[in-house]
Amino acid sequence: MKYNKLVRDKIIDIVRADGKVPSYRVADDDEYETYLQEKLVEESNEFFQNPSSIEMADIFEVLDAMIEYYGLDRYIVETDQESKRWGRGGFTKKIILEEVKES
Repeated sequence: MKYNKLVRDKIIDIVRADGKVPSYRVADDDEYETYLQEKLVEESNEFFQNPSSIEMADIFEVLDAMIEYYGLDRYIVETDQESKRWGRGGFTKKIILEEVKES
Protein backbone atom coordinates (compact mmCIF):
# COMPACT_ATOMS: atom_id res chain seq x y z
CA MET A 1 0.00 0.00 0.00
CA LYS A 2 1.32 3.47 -0.89
CA TYR A 3 1.00 6.41 1.47
CA ASN A 4 3.42 9.23 0.58
CA LYS A 5 2.50 11.20 3.68
CA LEU A 6 4.11 12.48 6.86
CA VAL A 7 3.84 9.96 9.69
CA ARG A 8 4.70 9.94 13.37
CA ASP A 9 8.32 9.25 14.30
CA LYS A 10 7.81 5.68 15.55
CA ILE A 11 5.63 4.43 12.68
CA ILE A 12 8.57 2.85 10.81
CA ASP A 13 9.44 0.76 13.88
CA ILE A 14 5.79 -0.20 14.34
CA VAL A 15 5.52 -1.32 10.69
CA ARG A 16 8.70 -3.40 11.04
CA ALA A 17 7.46 -4.95 14.30
CA ASP A 18 4.36 -6.00 12.38
CA GLY A 19 6.62 -8.02 10.03
CA LYS A 20 6.30 -5.61 7.09
CA VAL A 21 8.96 -3.76 5.12
CA PRO A 22 8.53 0.02 4.98
CA SER A 23 9.93 2.21 2.25
CA TYR A 24 10.55 5.72 3.55
CA ARG A 25 12.75 8.79 3.36
CA VAL A 26 13.39 11.90 5.41
CA ALA A 27 11.93 15.11 3.97
CA ASP A 28 14.04 18.18 3.38
CA ASP A 29 12.90 21.41 5.04
CA ASP A 30 10.84 22.77 2.12
CA GLU A 31 9.16 19.44 1.58
CA TYR A 32 8.55 19.02 5.32
CA GLU A 33 6.68 22.33 5.41
CA THR A 34 4.38 21.14 2.61
CA TYR A 35 3.80 17.79 4.30
CA LEU A 36 3.03 19.53 7.61
CA GLN A 37 0.38 21.61 5.85
CA GLU A 38 -1.13 18.49 4.28
CA LYS A 39 -1.04 16.64 7.62
CA LEU A 40 -2.88 19.48 9.37
CA VAL A 41 -5.65 19.31 6.76
CA GLU A 42 -5.77 15.50 6.98
CA GLU A 43 -5.99 15.47 10.77
CA SER A 44 -8.58 18.28 10.76
CA ASN A 45 -10.73 16.33 8.32
CA GLU A 46 -10.43 13.22 10.48
CA PHE A 47 -11.50 15.24 13.52
CA PHE A 48 -14.60 16.57 11.76
CA GLN A 49 -15.53 13.03 10.70
CA ASN A 50 -15.06 11.75 14.25
CA PRO A 51 -14.84 14.53 16.85
CA SER A 52 -12.89 13.04 19.73
CA SER A 53 -10.00 13.78 22.05
CA ILE A 54 -7.86 11.27 20.12
CA GLU A 55 -8.37 13.11 16.84
CA MET A 56 -7.83 16.50 18.52
CA ALA A 57 -4.59 15.14 20.01
CA ASP A 58 -3.40 14.42 16.46
CA ILE A 59 -4.09 18.04 15.49
CA PHE A 60 -2.19 19.27 18.54
CA GLU A 61 0.75 17.04 17.59
CA VAL A 62 0.90 18.59 14.12
CA LEU A 63 0.62 22.09 15.61
CA ASP A 64 3.50 21.28 17.99
CA ALA A 65 5.60 20.16 15.03
CA MET A 66 4.76 23.39 13.20
CA ILE A 67 5.70 25.48 16.24
CA GLU A 68 9.08 23.73 16.31
CA TYR A 69 9.59 23.91 12.52
CA TYR A 70 8.93 27.65 12.39
CA GLY A 71 11.08 28.29 15.47
CA LEU A 72 8.22 29.69 17.50
CA ASP A 73 8.05 29.73 21.27
CA ARG A 74 4.99 27.84 22.53
CA TYR A 75 4.65 30.15 25.54
CA ILE A 76 4.59 33.20 23.26
CA VAL A 77 2.05 31.51 20.95
CA GLU A 78 -0.20 30.78 23.93
CA THR A 79 0.28 34.33 25.26
CA ASP A 80 -0.64 35.75 21.84
CA GLN A 81 -3.70 33.49 21.78
CA GLU A 82 -4.84 34.78 25.16
CA SER A 83 -4.16 38.37 24.12
CA LYS A 84 -6.25 37.99 20.95
CA ARG A 85 -9.02 36.27 22.89
CA TRP A 86 -9.05 39.10 25.43
CA GLY A 87 -8.94 41.87 22.82
CA ARG A 88 -11.03 40.41 20.00
CA GLY A 89 -12.80 37.47 21.61
CA GLY A 90 -12.79 33.80 20.78
CA PHE A 91 -15.18 31.85 18.58
CA THR A 92 -17.57 30.54 21.22
CA LYS A 93 -20.47 32.90 20.42
CA LYS A 94 -20.80 31.40 16.91
CA ILE A 95 -21.01 34.83 15.25
CA ILE A 96 -21.08 34.86 11.43
CA LEU A 97 -20.22 38.24 9.91
CA GLU A 98 -22.14 38.41 6.67
CA GLU A 99 -21.42 41.92 5.45
CA VAL A 100 -20.09 45.33 6.51
CA LYS A 101 -21.42 48.51 4.86
CA GLU A 102 -20.03 52.00 5.11
CA SER A 103 -22.26 54.23 7.25
